[in-house]
Amino acid sequence: MKDTETVEFSRKLTVKKSYDVIVAGGGVAGAAAAVSAAKRGRSVLLLEKSNILGGLATLGLINLFVPMCNGHGKQIIFGFAEKWLRASALYGYDTIPEPWKDGEPKAPTDVRYMQQYSPYIFALQMTEEVTNAGVDLLFDCIASYPVMEGGHCKGIITDSKSGLEYYACKMLIDTTGDADLLRRSGIPTVNGENFFTYSAKTITLEGCRRAAETGNIRMAYGGVSGGTINLYGDNQPADVPRWSGTTVDEVSDYLIRNQKLMLDNLKKQPRLGRDIANFPLMPQFRTTCRIDGDYTLHVSDCYKHFDDSVCAINDFDHRNHLFEVPLRTLTRRGFDNIMTAGRSASGAGYGWDLLRVIPPAILTGQAAGEACVLALESGCAVHDVSVPKLQNRLEAANVMIHFPDSYIPEDRTVIIHGNLDGHLPEHN
Repeated sequence: MKDTETVEFSRKLTVKKSYDVIVAGGGVAGAAAAVSAAKRGRSVLLLEKSNILGGLATLGLINLFVPMCNGHGKQIIFGFAEKWLRASALYGYDTIPEPWKDGEPKAPTDVRYMQQYSPYIFALQMTEEVTNAGVDLLFDCIASYPVMEGGHCKGIITDSKSGLEYYACKMLIDTTGDADLLRRSGIPTVNGENFFTYSAKTITLEGCRRAAETGNIRMAYGGVSGGTINLYGDNQPADVPRWSGTTVDEVSDYLIRNQKLMLDNLKKQPRLGRDIANFPLMPQFRTTCRIDGDYTLHVSDCYKHFDDSVCAINDFDHRNHLFEVPLRTLTRRGFDNIMTAGRSASGAGYGWDLLRVIPPAILTGQAAGEACVLALESGCAVHDVSVPKLQNRLEAANVMIHFPDSYIPEDRTVIIHGNLDGHLPEHN
C-alpha cells in the first residue's frame, strides 16, 4: 500500500493586535457577546466570515424571533433579545401580534409574542449596533485556529484578504454556531444531526398584487424549498443522510442535494410569474456541533431553578414549559478563558433546540460577554466568576434570571411534539 502523502506547513506570524475579548462568529449570539463586553469598556474584536452580521437569523433566512412568552400573556425573555426584537420592527415589516404591540398584555392571552422581520435590514442594524458599542468588526475574515497553551487560548489565527494574521486575546467566545474553535482548541464537543430542509424566499406577481392592495411589502414574498423536513425529523427520506455539518463533504452534499431539488421545484412554476428574492447564503443547519459543557440542559430540566442561571427562557413550540440556562452550559472546566453561546451551548435532544433559537442565543451571548468581562476584572477563570455579581449585572440589563414560581402550571406534564415526556417532580 502506498504511503499517504503529507505536507508540512509552517508560518511565523506577528501579533497584529491584542484584545481583551475576541468573539468568533457574528451571528446574533456573537453580536450580543461583543456588544455586552464592549459596553463594559473592554477592547473587543468580532470576526465574521461573511459580509453581513446575523448568521442564520439573516444569512440563513431563519428570520424569526420565536415566542418569548409562556403562551398565556407573560413575557419571559427580555434583555438584548427584547431590545433587538423591537428594533427589528422599526425600519422593515413586522408581525408583532396586536396584543403585544405596546408591551406585555394587561390581560391573559393565548397569542404568543413573536416577530418576523426583514433579514437584510436587521443585518444592517446589527452592524450599527456593534460598531456604535465600540466593537472592532472584521468582515470576510475566518477565525481559523485558536493558539493554545494547555487549556488557555492565547489568540486566534485568521484568514482573510490580508492572508494569515494573528490576534492575541485574553478571552475567547466561540459563537461560530458550529463550535469550530472549541473543537480545534481541544474542548470536548458533541456532534448533532440535521435534517433535509432548505428554503428560500420568492417574489411573485400574485404576491406583488397582495402587497399593493395591503400596502405591506411582506405580502410580496412567497417561498420555495428543497427538502421540507421539520425540526423533529418527521418523514426524513430514508435515502438522505442526517448531516452533522462539520465537514466540507457533508456541507457540500447537503447543499447540492437541496439546491438541485429546489431548482426542480422552481421548474414547475411559470418562469415569468416568480423569482427568487432572498437565498440562504449559508447552510440552514440548526444543530451541528456543541460544547460538552460543565452542565447539559435537558427537557427534564423544565421548571427547575439553577443557582448559576444566566437567563430564563421559554419553550418556543409548547406552552407553559419554562427553563433556566446555567452558566455551566457555556463553559468547560480545564479551559480557563474560552466560552461559547447560542447554537453551540450545551443542550441534549430538544434541550439543544431550546438553546439554539434566536432569543436564547442572544441572551446566552449577552451573558457570555458579561462573564468574560467579570473574569478579567476578577482575574479568574470564566467558569469561576462570581455568579451573584454576574446575575446582578444581567438583571440590571433587564434579563430575567429566574422565572417566577407563580408561572409554573399545576400540571407539570411535559409534552414534546405530541409525545408525553413525563410528569416532572415538584420544584424545589
